[in-house]
Amino acid sequence: MMPLTVELVAADRRVWQGEASQVSARSIDGELGILPGHQPLLCVLAEGEVRVNAEGGWRSATIDGGFLSVDHDRVTIIAESVDAGSLGS
Repeated sequence: MMPLTVELVAADRRVWQGEASQVSARSIDGELGILPGHQPLLCVLAEGEVRVNAEGGWRSATIDGGFLSVDHDRVTIIAESVDAGSLGS
């Protein structure tokens, strides 16, 4: 199965881009788990943690809310501000 292509973007910079097997985030309607092959989706994210299972294991960042888009195994997360946490390394 092909991996997800993930991009996390803050208002002033691209925080992280890479391949992952899974993305986890909290929308205003509840927790999301995104795997390869996920149906197209556009949702509003709540303030909290975004987790990405990339090479080397789970990494995380904290966002102030934003949007998440899924289309053809491409996940884009856009937030006003991002504390890069372990995604920044």
